[in-house]
Amino acid sequence: MSSMNRREFLQMLAAASVAGAALDARPLLAAGNADALYDLPKFGNVHFMHFTDCHAQLLPIWFREPSVNLGIGAALGKAPHLVGEHLLKAFKIKRGTHEAHAFTYLDFAQAAKTYGKVGGFAHLATLAKRLRAGRPGALLLDGGDTWQGSATALWSKGQDMVDACKLLGVDMMSAHWEFTLGDKRVQEIVDKDLKGRIEFLAQNIKTTDFGDPVFAPYAMREMNGVQIAVIGQAFPYTPIANPRYMMADWTFGIQDENMQKMVDEVRAKGAKVVVVLSHNGMDVDLKMATRVTGIDAILGGHTHDGVPRPITVKNAGGQTLVTNAGSNGKFLAVLDFAVRDGKVQDFRYKLLPIFSNLLPADAEMASYIDKVRAPHKAKLEEKLAVTEGLLYRRGNFNGSWDQLILDAIMEVRGADIGFSPGFRWGTTLLPGSAITFEHLMDQTAITYPQSTLNEMKGERVKEILEDIADNLYNPDPYYQQGGDMVRVGGMSYSCDPNARAGSRISDMRLHDKPMAADKTYKVAGWAPVDPSATGEPVWDVVSRWLKDKKTVSTRKVNVPKLIGMKGNPGIA
Repeated sequence: MSSMNRREFLQMLAAASVAGAALDARPLLAAGNADALYDLPKFGNVHFMHFTDCHAQLLPIWFREPSVNLGIGAALGKAPHLVGEHLLKAFKIKRGTHEAHAFTYLDFAQAAKTYGKVGGFAHLATLAKRLRAGRPGALLLDGGDTWQGSATALWSKGQDMVDACKLLGVDMMSAHWEFTLGDKRVQEIVDKDLKGRIEFLAQNIKTTDFGDPVFAPYAMREMNGVQIAVIGQAFPYTPIANPRYMMADWTFGIQDENMQKMVDEVRAKGAKVVVVLSHNGMDVDLKMATRVTGIDAILGGHTHDGVPRPITVKNAGGQTLVTNAGSNGKFLAVLDFAVRDGKVQDFRYKLLPIFSNLLPADAEMASYIDKVRAPHKAKLEEKLAVTEGLLYRRGNFNGSWDQLILDAIMEVRGADIGFSPGFRWGTTLLPGSAITFEHLMDQTAITYPQSTLNEMKGERVKEILEDIADNLYNPDPYYQQGGDMVRVGGMSYSCDPNARAGSRISDMRLHDKPMAADKTYKVAGWAPVDPSATGEPVWDVVSRWLKDKKTVSTRKVNVPKLIGMKGNPGIA
């Protein structure tokens, strides 16, 4: 964005403040430009920048943070399971500010109109270059979920994002959704595109036959006279959360013992700073930090949690900082260490929201993005309908985007019940926006997109809900193996996250009548993990439905009745 446009943006913020808007733009207005927000003084002598879970979003987007992110057991009342006012209070952030907008769902539609879109690789590139200029030798780390999540990433088999990351200057990465391109495609990219440019790290992926490492477990560098090591941790439950056949010859898992072995190995080789680039999810990282010693920081992803400050975890070897840097290209984390006498003496951490109105677009990256989008421009911009309400995805149980998908597949397929996967990725649309084909693909762009219609007995429906609820609410983070709860349409139910496995789901009803265990119901869904599954891509089903509707009314989001969650700071 030009300086004139940035000036106009700040004038608009001033006008909103004069008009008495609920948003407090004074911190940005006082700066007069973006310098105060993004002027991060250099600290120490070892520097990392980190982004994660961008899900192939090359352009600036809107993204609403969750209003439901429940913590249970030991996680109750602790980050990352804090939403809204609870998060603001815990991290001492004032409501109505740009930070409150970045980290919470509060006043989302109004704040989004005021502050504008977030992210975008051209704006991320500008910020990364600015920070690198004052931090010699700084490494840019990508936590994964980068090559999937958009139409152009799907159509190019991840190539658009691979080339964007090379241009961005990514030094090292780990992965999760990358593997849904298939093991052969991933290996091809690593061997041909990344070789000598980007280290693809995963200490926890081995061959199924002999247990040999598939990728490099770590990389070591010297930075300003200090030896550092970065160990990669891919998503440990990829073959469970995604189709196993796509990476059939590889095993995953958390592998604490091997992680400790890798930490000890790099320490023996002289590493004074050890960082884990993780796609475990924050709860798993917090537990790992208690069990594996010698790690200075875990830079985490997978759960899309934008956590303003690190959580310090004590362990037998000292302490480990645990972070999570949000999603969709919305944030860039900066971690600086002061290392003296062979030890980390102090640190500084900042999770910077990327407001595209406040950061000019990097010309080279903007040109690249225009080039890769050009052949698909007409299809991407195809208008399907207009939404009257806010469309968002993120939340433990449902979002209005998933409700729209459920309503579409149930109506088109003539189903009693609908299931939509509990994916955390997917952008947000403001009320009154046109829904384009690109927006729909932001919610559905996967390599196993088939829409399905199956007959299931009531007892099977309950089994599925119980199984997924245990993946989400098992009190042991090491058994939390998926995303959010499956989104459910057509039927209602109650959920007690604190109950034991197999007993969390109750009072299942269809049309307000109890469902029978032995009765058969028609269930529509999509994204089957069965390699033999067939069906029309879900985006074709939903796009036809949208074109027929032309205008989509505000969706009534179907969520379960929650039991035992009163006062939980993970719910609005």
